[in-house]
Amino acid sequence: MLLRVERLNYYYGEAIHALRDVSFDVAEGEIASIIGANGAGKSTLMWTLVGLLKPKSGTIVFNGRAVKPVAHQAVPSGIALVPERRRLFPNLTVRENLTLGGYRRSDKAGLARDEAYVFALFPVLKERLTQYAGTLSGGQQQMLAIARGLMSRPKMLLLDEPSLGLAPVLVHQVFEAIQEIARQGTTILLVEQNALKALEISTRAYVLEVGRIVLQGTGKELLRSPVVQAAYLGVRQRTEVILEEGSHAH
Repeated sequence: MLLRVERLNYYYGEAIHALRDVSFDVAEGEIASIIGANGAGKSTLMWTLVGLLKPKSGTIVFNGRAVKPVAHQAVPSGIALVPERRRLFPNLTVRENLTLGGYRRSDKAGLARDEAYVFALFPVLKERLTQYAGTLSGGQQQMLAIARGLMSRPKMLLLDEPSLGLAPVLVHQVFEAIQEIARQGTTILLVEQNALKALEISTRAYVLEVGRIVLQGTGKELLRSPVVQAAYLGVRQRTEVILEEGSHAH
């Protein structure tokens, strides 16, 4: 396994137990997703994995090595986080944001290849190299955030709610790009409220509820789960509406 997390616990203060013995695996080269409602602990988990939050207990093994979650060691170890709501540098240009993504690297030829790679993924970024990031549309900002993460050439890319606030056509583009990134060999850990889109592209998936992993399986298995369908895919609600409409018709 590229990533193995075992019995991870995190508290906000003393009262809020945000992550409760969270354990999961991600194999190299796959897309793994974690779905759950608002407040389930998804972003807390991502921040803990990259050391922005310090867990109370538990172990994280990445690339065969036990790691202590420390923020400045995440990128050198091969993990890049694309945070919720992008967190770009709005007063810097597209090119400057990309440059910061690869700031630890000195291989100019490799950086040039990776820049060409992200432009192939997101051609609009090449057209807007000198534009300030804060003036881009929401979809373009999300593309830039993903591209910035890729410029560190990570072994694993953590994506926190990449479809948040995007129009459906842009959601489709972003998910197409995520699949292409995985095909090119970068492992993906995806946290996403759009459960349908996430599970459709995932080889491995987990359901996080109130800080606990309560279900796991392949993406297809969870798509077929009645619990997931009712809680995250709206199947029960649609059935109830059809039944209600039928009763009114009579």
